[in-house]
Amino acid sequence: MEVALKIGGANFDSFQLTFLRFLIGGLMLLPSGIKEYQERKTANGGVAYMSGHDWLWLLLCGIMCIPVSMVLFQIGVLRCNAATAASIMCLNPIFTMVLAHIFTSEKMSRPKYYAVGIALTACVFLMRPWDIQEGNTPLGLAIMLASSISFAAYTVMGKRTLAKVGTYTQTSISFILGALVLLLIILVTGRPVLAGVAEHPLTVAYVGIMITGVGYLCYFLAIRYSDATTGSIAFFIKPGIAPFLAVIILHETIAWNTIVGILLLFLASFITIRDTRKAQAKTA
Repeated sequence: MEVALKIGGANFDSFQLTFLRFLIGGLMLLPSGIKEYQERKTANGGVAYMSGHDWLWLLLCGIMCIPVSMVLFQIGVLRCNAATAASIMCLNPIFTMVLAHIFTSEKMSRPKYYAVGIALTACVFLMRPWDIQEGNTPLGLAIMLASSISFAAYTVMGKRTLAKVGTYTQTSISFILGALVLLLIILVTGRPVLAGVAEHPLTVAYVGIMITGVGYLCYFLAIRYSDATTGSIAFFIKPGIAPFLAVIILHETIAWNTIVGILLLFLASFITIRDTRKAQAKTA
């Protein structure tokens, strides 16, 4: 994702590219969302189970995800190395645990506190504030961190209605609503909407269909056929894959601090997944 968006960002406005990819991704997930909605509606006796409050909440979730987190993400990617951006984004499950601990009834265990400490240490190594790596910028690092935290906020917000609305329904609707709000911002600020699409159709198709549509679909299918913990493994392996691709495609140089940060992220992810598995085993 980071490698493709860094390339695509050279030809498109950050707001525009974010709008296009999430509108396409949301529309790709919509058939699954409609099917899920109809199944739940049938189970509810044919009566619509989503209230006006639910729709408003999905709008707020969409705003937090698309115009806030993902626009920050796109801007941050252009101001950081792809490897660094990918690794910082993978901190969002840690931030999700912290925010859920503060704002919901999901409280952290002692191992998860250790994981948070290790992940924050990884963040320091990834950002290397004492000597910022070439290709990274202070603003870019700060924006990527804000994107990761705001995406965690979107995840926590989504948990409030996920069980009622459904995974596909909630994600597709929140993506589309968030993209439409972003479109309004684009129009008000005079930014391009479709400029460059005809010249770079493969870029738009890849970031919209493959990264956002197929990517999220595979993520949800992994959860459906296993569990959410298994799905979170995506964030476990992502810091290892993205730098490899960044070196091959973008010819980035992976510094020692990035390697240390990635290894610490692996450790934090392992502790989190292991603790979650143990908790699931006890309640099974």
